[in-house]
Amino acid sequence: MNANVALIQRQLDAYNAQDLDAYVACYAPDVVVASLNGAVTETGREALRARYAKAFAAFPENKARLVGRMAVGNTVIDHEDVSRGPGKEQFEIIAIYTVKDGLIARVDFAK
Repeated sequence: MNANVALIQRQLDAYNAQDLDAYVACYAPDVVVASLNGAVTETGREALRARYAKAFAAFPENKARLVGRMAVGNTVIDHEDVSRGPGKEQFEIIAIYTVKDGLIARVDFAK
């Protein structure tokens, strides 16, 4: 498995396990999180940690199922089906990851 794909899979597995430390460790210290073609929502690991600590607390049954994945160079694109839990919100999302020096440097979400 390509190292970039392995990194993205590792962060998806940590997300689904709600293992905040393992999840955040996949990201660069100065990571940028944004809406695709839109505003930056978080900058840096601590902002990322705060976002997902809140999300994991609010949605303890949250899971993302990988629908499809493409990888070219330092870019990995995931199409995911996200469920907040039985009987709760469900939505599809596309995550475009940019990998630099073995860590996720940027992620752009399309929903």
